[in-house]
Amino acid sequence: MQQKTSSDQALVEKVQQGDKRAFDLLVSKYQYKVIALIGRYVQDRHEALDVAQESFIKAYRAIGNFRGESAFYTWLYRIAVNTAKNHLVTRSRRPPGSDVELDNEEVFCAHDALADVATPEANLNRNRLEVAIHASIKALPEELREALTLREFEGLSYEDIAQIMMCPVGTVRSRIFRAREAVEKHIRPFMDTGDKP
Repeated sequence: MQQKTSSDQALVEKVQQGDKRAFDLLVSKYQYKVIALIGRYVQDRHEALDVAQESFIKAYRAIGNFRGESAFYTWLYRIAVNTAKNHLVTRSRRPPGSDVELDNEEVFCAHDALADVATPEANLNRNRLEVAIHASIKALPEELREALTLREFEGLSYEDIAQIMMCPVGTVRSRIFRAREAVEKHIRPFMDTGDKP
């Protein structure tokens, strides 16, 4: 992780010295992550690609102000989210109620608690669990939902999340704990094994 950060920092320094090719390397490295992130806000694929491009243009213009106080991706993440939200506001659309659109494969580890047997009942239980997880995340207050999303689906460190959310690491830990607790409470009925008589 440290090597990744230092290589990003080296590229940023080259861009700051006028090397445009170094920025192309940063774009290549993060373009798919940024497009996926923006896709959570902007549903239309073509619009999402335009917003991603706008995000990178904004990052390029502002890179002279990047001081390395956070990881480059943390800084870029903030720019991309703000650009996506601004895009929706200018189109008179509200940002989505949830920052998370989960693929079936990304739904927590709760799947593991269900029997992995391809019976109609198991499939029905799995589908109900996925719906419950989606609903429980969507119902979280925004600051809890964002912290959980950054940790569980973006894989960011507590320190990076604190930078993005502009709050202490302890607050991040508390928000993630509360979010996980709320999701677990909501899905607990779906986790029963059904061995009752």
